[in-house]
Amino acid sequence: MPLIALTGGIASGKSTIANRLTELGAVVVDADQIVREVQAPGSEVLRTIARTFGDTVIAEDGSLDRAALGSTVFADPDRLAQLNAIVHPAVRAESQRRFDAAFHADPEAVVVYDVPLLVEARVDDPWDEIVVAHAPEDVRLERLVGLRGMTPEAARDRIAAQVSDERRLAIADVVIDTSGSIEHTLVQTDALWDRLRAR
Repeated sequence: MPLIALTGGIASGKSTIANRLTELGAVVVDADQIVREVQAPGSEVLRTIARTFGDTVIAEDGSLDRAALGSTVFADPDRLAQLNAIVHPAVRAESQRRFDAAFHADPEAVVVYDVPLLVEARVDDPWDEIVVAHAPEDVRLERLVGLRGMTPEAARDRIAAQVSDERRLAIADVVIDTSGSIEHTLVQTDALWDRLRAR
């Protein structure tokens, strides 16, 4: 019943790995999805965000205006720390509930936590293995511009806002090189799965 953390920088191919592991039979818990759910209209997290950052971060329909919140916290480390102090405990509790439910349903399950902010928020949790999806910055920049339509400046800003590749690679038990073809990424992912199932 291994509990695996899967992380990687923006446009690193992490989703390709997560999707493949789902196909192979892993239970993938998506941190970004949990963040959206704990910030849903009517949630205590959203009420706390509104009290802390003001009503300008709430859209007309009562949902979180992510762009407005992002512009408020993006360039201010103190404000970002405030936001993380609100959101991270709720995400931690809900993700743990999902891990427990998966292992209760199948004690032999391979559970994978797909978590972009592992280094920032969860690196010291008791993972059995940490898997890092890695492609060099220039490859990720090309993907953000070519595939997601970002300007080069916006793409560089997004990459710069995340922890460095060096810090991510320093915590890795397994590195999946995603700089080549999708097929190359999938071959490495399949090998990881075979090893996890053999544990």
